[in-house]
Amino acid sequence: MSRSFRLLRQMAAAGACLGAAAALVVAAGPAIAQDAAATAAAPAAEAAPIVDKGDVAWMMTATLLVLFMTMPGLALFYGGLVRAKNMLSVLMQCTVITGVVMIVWVLWGYSFAFGGGTSPYWGGLGKLFLAGVTMDSTSATFSDGVAIPEYLFIAFQMTFAVITPALIVGAFAERIRFSAVVLFTILWVTFVYFPIAHMVWDGSGLIFNWGALDFAGGTVVHINAGIAALVGCLFVGKRTGLGRDNMAPHSMTLTMVGASILWVGWFGFNAGSNLEATSGAVLAMLNTFTATAGALVAWCLIETTMRGKASMLGAASGMVAGLVAVTPACGTIGPVGAIVLGALASGCCYFFVSVVKNRFGYDDSLDVFGIHGIGGIVGAIGTGIFTAPWLGGTGAEDFSIVGQTTTQVWAVLVTILWCGIVSAILFKLVDLVIGLRPTPEQEREGLDLSYHGEAAYHA
Repeated sequence: MSRSFRLLRQMAAAGACLGAAAALVVAAGPAIAQDAAATAAAPAAEAAPIVDKGDVAWMMTATLLVLFMTMPGLALFYGGLVRAKNMLSVLMQCTVITGVVMIVWVLWGYSFAFGGGTSPYWGGLGKLFLAGVTMDSTSATFSDGVAIPEYLFIAFQMTFAVITPALIVGAFAERIRFSAVVLFTILWVTFVYFPIAHMVWDGSGLIFNWGALDFAGGTVVHINAGIAALVGCLFVGKRTGLGRDNMAPHSMTLTMVGASILWVGWFGFNAGSNLEATSGAVLAMLNTFTATAGALVAWCLIETTMRGKASMLGAASGMVAGLVAVTPACGTIGPVGAIVLGALASGCCYFFVSVVKNRFGYDDSLDVFGIHGIGGIVGAIGTGIFTAPWLGGTGAEDFSIVGQTTTQVWAVLVTILWCGIVSAILFKLVDLVIGLRPTPEQEREGLDLSYHGEAAYHA
């Protein structure tokens, strides 16, 4: 067979195939047309939210930073401020609170705070034991169409729930039963923290729908913890030997280390609350620098003026006061406004720590109310002022300082009343069930040996 003949046969076969294909297309034409018409008639499906890897990476980092605030930041900060015989008791309280609240958060806390219910006061039972949460479920961010994995949102909010009750224990450090701390923590996060978190941060929440601004937890974390701390130190009573024994901090070195860790971790706390790696997170980060610097310098200046010397304890207290005050405001105010807000908060906190506490005689051991409670109140109210665009904030052109500040005051009052009343009930309940105070002998021996059978230091 010649080469030309074989070529002709191949061309003929190819033509037959093309003809058959054409016949199939013609036959399928009506069906294709019907499918196209049906597709055009159907409503356009909503686009799935975008989950950006950069946002996920940032929020995972922020979550770890917030955990770093409690373990070991807050534990070392508080541990250095107590006497050596009670250091391990504070470390254990922070450590066990972390574990207990993580378990509670997964079992019912997330549902109570963000369970998807329509109540203005709590999230409902819809996500008990994380029901319905999968690797594919997402949580909204501040940008339309952008989301993060719901598991990530759960983990991030869990670290907030962890540190808030841990803050409280500083008010009655060195004089409370370990079992009382654990029981109170479980009850308090259930009946105080979760409802306030829902009211402030959930879309159906009471305070959220008032339009109150709380970017990272001025009401939810700091006012909440500060008021519970004040109630707690009143119920527990004063330390044995207060005013007679030497109760100076045993290690300002550890306190400075803890305060520094808190400052670093606070970037996860504040910038992470933006939920995305955008310019909003950068603004919150910068404000966390500047407000803290303003408060730190202001406290040192006040101490120098009033006492003649600036102390390391004062510098650490100023740092925390600035961090607390900028927490609700960090996403909506400008960097210069943050400096002013931090300085104002520092002055107010100093007054409560050095004057008001002594005047009224309550034993807030590590000044939780004086710094977190007062700093949180100043920050929450100051948010309504410094968010104004003519003061460098991000508010709209029609922003009303009077209107927004009034809303902020109402948010503060609701938090104070809810937390104060419920915390008092819970402290009384725990006292009736297992008791709040150790015996005087246990207190004199130190809680490290009394409750944990070990000592922080050995000669």
